[in-house]
Amino acid sequence: MRYFPVFIDLKNKTIAVIGSGEQAAQKIRLLLKTTAHIRLISKEPNDELKALIDKGAISWETDKFNEDHISDCQLVYAASKPEINERVMLLANQLGIPVNVVDEPDMCSFITPAIVDRDPIVIAIGTEGAAPVMARKIKSKLETELPTRLGALAFMAGTLRNRVAKNLSEPRRRAFWESFFSGKLADLFYRGEKKKLKAEIDRILDETITEKKTTGHVTLVGAGPGPADLLTFRALRNLQAADVIVYDRLIDPSVLECCRRDAKRLYVGKEPNNHSVRQEEINDLLLEEARKGLHVVRLKSGDPLVFGRAGEELDFMRKHGITIDVVPGVTAATACAAEVGDTLTYRDKVRAITFLTGHSMRGATPYDWANIALPGTVIALYMAVKMAPKIQENLLAVGVNEATPVRIVEKGCSPEMRSFETTLANLSHDLQRHKVINPAMIYIILERDTSIDEESSDSEQAQTNKVES
Repeated sequence: MRYFPVFIDLKNKTIAVIGSGEQAAQKIRLLLKTTAHIRLISKEPNDELKALIDKGAISWETDKFNEDHISDCQLVYAASKPEINERVMLLANQLGIPVNVVDEPDMCSFITPAIVDRDPIVIAIGTEGAAPVMARKIKSKLETELPTRLGALAFMAGTLRNRVAKNLSEPRRRAFWESFFSGKLADLFYRGEKKKLKAEIDRILDETITEKKTTGHVTLVGAGPGPADLLTFRALRNLQAADVIVYDRLIDPSVLECCRRDAKRLYVGKEPNNHSVRQEEINDLLLEEARKGLHVVRLKSGDPLVFGRAGEELDFMRKHGITIDVVPGVTAATACAAEVGDTLTYRDKVRAITFLTGHSMRGATPYDWANIALPGTVIALYMAVKMAPKIQENLLAVGVNEATPVRIVEKGCSPEMRSFETTLANLSHDLQRHKVINPAMIYIILERDTSIDEESSDSEQAQTNKVES
């Protein structure tokens, strides 16, 4: 390690920047995030720097560069002409002041890393000048993964630290901070639910420490219909904070890799026509684990609110006094369409989407097909392979055109994904021919005939012209 990473206290300190162009402006933009006083040494600053000078954000020295400009500085940046940069470097080295000559690593006594700023949480990424593009890529990845209000959460933690240490024993203290930074308390904070957050913190911290176990919490988490990169940030926070993970058959292995390593995992997968674990048993399992005072995540493929039986689990937990919340996920209808490059709506042609499931507790669902199959609608059918012949028959019976286009996406968002197009007349035949199995999405695309609108508009315009003439 050639460069040792350190964090320098810049409170009430001065930093000098020598230069007038874009490179000097880039450094000053970053330095303005600190509490340091910034001194610019330049004969003719560019427009951005002039604006900062006019606002009083930085001070400006126009004299020819000399020792007095940097003798009282904590750090020095040189972003000027090569001959001036060399003078700055030599003088700073003589004075023992760390100096950075922009884009000249061999002339630097320190380098500025790529920074992810969630003040007071600051992450510095350095490659010792070998691969700055890689540092920026890592920075971009961290920027997307870390909540923008993470720093504010850290500030709040500082205000609670003494109270937590006083009120909670070590095991409960650890559980509190895990919940605070990545569990239920963190979710309340990021949602901006201040009153609920304060009430929950007060409830936890004001409880008398007894042998009685506190009641746990259940979170229904949508994992999306495929790999872990379809998870939301909120889903990821809950997976990393959960004590127990209750998961389904369709959960991708990469999603389970995102779970807390020491979390208890309980598989409750249901095979088609073989529900080895009934919904009632799953409800009882969630209740049993939550009553142990644990944070239980019910992990479901797709979105739990879309044919995920979330309603039954919500009602059951509330009936038994267990708090429960939902983290929505990317649902298969939108994800599979995106994966094959289709759109679910299209201006003028398709203005509505209807989500339907191909099965229910009583078998075929008795839909009102005449009122569903309207022009300008996409019917997105979940888990409908088995019932496709009946659905096809019903749609044709209410007058839907045999040539209506249909898109089938099998095992969407997975390496085994297949997709093909057919028509309503050939739907059942092609499902059998391609040996399609669930999970699969079937899209029936009932476009509006926009030519009718155009003819109507032309007729109305002609009538208007006739009246005006």
